[in-house]
Amino acid sequence: MLTDIQIAQSTKLRDIKEIAKDYGIDENFLELYGNFKAKVDLEKLENLEKKSKLVLVTAMSPTPAGEGKTTVNIGLSQALNKIGVKAISALREPSLGPSFGMKGGACGGGYSQVLPMEDINLHFTGDMHAITYANNLISAMLDNHLHHGNQLNINPKNILWKRALDLNDRSLRDITIGQGGLVDGVTRRDGFNITVASEIMAILCLSKDIDELKERISNILIAYTYDKKPIYVRDIKAQEAAALLLKDAIKPNLVQTTENTLAVVHGGPFANIAHGCNSINATNLAMKIGEYTVTEAGFGADLGAEKFFDIKCRLQGIEPDSVVLVATIRAMKYNGGVKKDDLDNENIEAMTLGFANVKRHIENLKGYGKPIVIALNRFPSDTQAEIDKATLLAKECLVDLIPIEVFSKGGEGAIELAKKVVEISENNDSMSLIYDDSDSIETKINKVCKKIYRADDVILSNQAQKKIKEIEALGYSHFPVCMAKTQYSFSDDPSLINAPEGFQINVRDLVINSGAGFIVCLTGDLMTMPGLPKVPAAQRMKIYKDGKIEGLS
Repeated sequence: MLTDIQIAQSTKLRDIKEIAKDYGIDENFLELYGNFKAKVDLEKLENLEKKSKLVLVTAMSPTPAGEGKTTVNIGLSQALNKIGVKAISALREPSLGPSFGMKGGACGGGYSQVLPMEDINLHFTGDMHAITYANNLISAMLDNHLHHGNQLNINPKNILWKRALDLNDRSLRDITIGQGGLVDGVTRRDGFNITVASEIMAILCLSKDIDELKERISNILIAYTYDKKPIYVRDIKAQEAAALLLKDAIKPNLVQTTENTLAVVHGGPFANIAHGCNSINATNLAMKIGEYTVTEAGFGADLGAEKFFDIKCRLQGIEPDSVVLVATIRAMKYNGGVKKDDLDNENIEAMTLGFANVKRHIENLKGYGKPIVIALNRFPSDTQAEIDKATLLAKECLVDLIPIEVFSKGGEGAIELAKKVVEISENNDSMSLIYDDSDSIETKINKVCKKIYRADDVILSNQAQKKIKEIEALGYSHFPVCMAKTQYSFSDDPSLINAPEGFQINVRDLVINSGAGFIVCLTGDLMTMPGLPKVPAAQRMKIYKDGKIEGLS
């Protein structure tokens, strides 16, 4: 079979204007970035009503074996179109950090990709850069204020705001700035987050228009004064200029799949350190012009799906009609103790043990009250005996399991899944959430950790307890919580795979995202600026004289 990039480069793309027209979007609504990418003018779509069913695609806990959640999302949207349902895939934008690091890009794979893959995985329409610059403009204006007299009496040792960069660079986690002469700024401690962990990214994804964007940016808590009074972005008058940098980035991007199905790709917060969902504008756009919107939430359901429900649905007043849980035989065997090099060998015993991970995600998702189906993403090494056993285990959980082959067959490989999704999406069950707005911050943390992760206990560090008091004093106790946790385990220890029991979650600190409207809870040793692996993907990449690219996936 061809590689992802070979398939992408050999696919005949349609003009994005033609595809948009198929979905009722007039060319006058588009801002074109060449022939195959466009942004949509949201003001021209304001009067359209949402008419689409919403399908959430999530997954079991990620493993080195690969699960293919984005590939399934794209393949399902293609399959829905094949059975006569006008469907749209709504995805997040890839970050350059993992694209050049270990994880790779985020455009799907095989014959279920969004295209042009090279552009989307690289600079795309410039949204990531705009977010990075808006973030760093706030930093520059804050340091400029300190340099020119510090009229607000800001304590340089109590600045919360960090700079941002959309690359994995561990050396920037903790730095000292302003070490030059008198004209080179105030010397202080600083650091960088990866752009997808920036509060600006979260705000962009949760703002419906420029006015809301400006309001949220103005409310970002960036520092405290020497007498411990809060300082917000509005105090240094940076919100208008930051919003100006985001005037185009707030508009959703239109691209297409390998089968010329429309895809909306916009926003890119990670689910292990942020809220893991694409923009509300992208979701709303898709729900206004399609019959089915297939969206995703990052990493496993304990992270992405939990945040989709408890943050995105809560703050934006939407709810999915059904949930697709992506699983693989290989990931089950890995969770059952099989080493990565041995995953191609049939091992029903290990697979059965590893199904405990899938079962826990099923139980958690059922708590939200929405119908579920398991999409078993097939690999060539899967045996029929393993598939039959997985199907039986799913039935014991009262959930259907449907094998799919969207990587090798595109939409044709998920026809049965598409039919099942349409069937279960007709059930208009009411949505339940894990906690109430009125719960205390500590109660919210405990409910997520105990109901979703199944922790026996939650340990709050002295710093975390101090931050909770600050949150209460500032009046933000009604905010939802956004757990920053390893994606590899239900616990905060990435080595505790499958469905661990008898553990505790350690919350070391809390970050107040007062503009985005949620509280980030940092657990374990998770970093908001990742590092590169020993052999980064960047070392395998090549570009030739004719512009052809290798190694980007």
